[in-house]
Formats: sequence, structure tokens, C-alpha cells
Amino acid sequence: MEIQGICPIAPAVYDDSGAVDLRDYRNCCEKLIALGAQSLTLFGIAGEYYKLDENEEEALIGETVEVCRKNGAGCIISNTKHSTESALRRAKRIEDSGADCMMVLPPFFLKPGGTALFEHIDALCESVKLPLMFQYAPDQTGVSIAPDLLVKLARKHAHLKYFKIECKPPGAYVSTLKEQLPSGCGIFVGNAGFQMIEGFRRGASGVMPGPSMPDVYRKIWDALLAGDDREAQRVHNKLNALLNHIRQDVEMIIHFEKRILRRRGLIRSDSCRKPGFVSDPVYDRMFEELYTMIQEEFR
Repeated sequence: MEIQGICPIAPAVYDDSGAVDLRDYRNCCEKLIALGAQSLTLFGIAGEYYKLDENEEEALIGETVEVCRKNGAGCIISNTKHSTESALRRAKRIEDSGADCMMVLPPFFLKPGGTALFEHIDALCESVKLPLMFQYAPDQTGVSIAPDLLVKLARKHAHLKYFKIECKPPGAYVSTLKEQLPSGCGIFVGNAGFQMIEGFRRGASGVMPGPSMPDVYRKIWDALLAGDDREAQRVHNKLNALLNHIRQDVEMIIHFEKRILRRRGLIRSDSCRKPGFVSDPVYDRMFEELYTMIQEEFR
């Protein structure tokens, strides 16, 4: 399956006690696809992967592959393991699960660079045959990677086909990759789609936002594909006004994305595992004002 278009990060869905709610997770994923998500991405940074244990991860892999296959959507699963040995084991598990793509988050706890980083990614590419996506998120990981390293890897491994770029600013990096990568590679905009219009104009083939508003992102993306830049910009301006408030850090956007998911009836509980973001009346009042504006664009 070709990965393109709107590919949101699947949320970690908990009940009010903080336990993973697999049934509600499945229902949420089905609704996200119905609202326009073309693929779902499990274990993205906005999906709280770092708050899950191994058994929960295993259960979510199975559920995500099944629900995506049943509903005709692509399934992307991120490999977030820090050691090469554990990342290789997880890579085989992801491939065996039937996922359509594996996203690779570089190991960042000790921030390896140069040869060590290249060898880690190279080993992962060698270990599986399914299509791969590389996530470049230096603000979250602290790991800086020059475009030429990714180009070198893509030229060596034909199945390293996709790149999620969320450096700040991403524009020049996207353009450099687009010019130098082998033909057929796809570039995706991250950072909640804040720069998705610019990314589209630089040749991006999709966006990987949070999960709460796939219909809004799809409306913008479809307008761009249709050449209706004015409509795309109109909706994106509303979206960015909200994003500018709720994406001040990772835990904050997770908190408010889940609030939107619950408001829209996509999940039953907006519980987040601790430690997390704690809102206050000013944050909430600004959220309510901006949510009312974007609500007009929901399906």
C-alpha cells in the first residue's frame, strides 16, 4: 500500500483508571479512518509510546494492524527502541505483524551521531523488507541529522521510501531531500501539520498530525490537491490558531487532542498517564474560544 495523504498518530486510549482500553482504541481508529485518515501511525510521539509497557505495545500492534486492514487504511508502526539489538527484534515483530510500513525513530537517549547512528539505521534497513519511514524530529530527540546521511541510506536501501520531517523550520530540509532522494520517495510533514501548506508546495506527499481532527486536515489536503489554495489557507488559518495555543509542548497537545477526541465522541475518556500536562482556567478559556472556530470545519 502506498503511504500518502493524512496519516495521523493513533492516540493511546485509556479508561478513567489509566488502563489501556483496547475496545475503545479500536472504535476510535475506525472513526478516524471514516473521518478521512488514509493511514494510522502507532507509537508516534503524540501517541504516548513512552508511557506503555511491553504487553500493552504488543496488544496495540495487533489491534492496529487488524483495524487498518479491515477498513482499507495503511498501517504504520514506529520502532522506538534505543539499542540496535532490541530495535532489530522489534523490527521483525513489526514486519511479521503485517504492518504496511515501519517508522524508525533514531535512538536519542545518549544521542549517537556519525558512524554509530548510520550503522543503527543501516542495520534496521537490512533486517526487514517492508517499506520504511525515517522520523527526523530533532526538537524532541536532540539528534541532528544532515540530509545527506538520509539520502545515502535511501540510495542504499530501496525500501527506505518515506521521511517524516519535523525540524524547525522544515522547509529547506524538505526541499533538499526532495531534490536528492531517489524517485518514488515520499516526504511527510510533522509538527502537527503546522507547515503543511508550505510542505505541500515543496513536494511533500502527506502530513502526520495528531489524531483528533483528520477531517480538517483532509479538507485542507484535498483543497491543495484540487488547486484551491484559497480554501486550503482559509481552513489552515483556523487550524493553526488552535495549534499555536495547544502545541506549546508535547504533553500539552496530547492533553488537548484527547479533550477534542472525547468532545467529538471518538473516545470515552480523555485520561492521560502521569506525569502529564495540567491545564488551568486561562488555558481552558483560550482553548474553548479557538475550538469553537475550528468546530465549524468538522464533518
